[in-house]
Amino acid sequence: MKLSGNIGFLLLAIYLIIMGLSSLVPSLMMNIPNIAMGILALVAGIFILIGR
Repeated sequence: MKLSGNIGFLLLAIYLIIMGLSSLVPSLMMNIPNIAMGILALVAGIFILIGR
């Protein structure tokens, strides 16, 4: 399996995996602050927009 060179899509994948797991395991979301998830989503979006 080859990792993508685009850091924006890599961060987006991490964000989506964490959000998916948090919906399956509700206690996981309590350990991850909302501000951290928001920052991860924002950074992923910025990197995707600038093409990195």
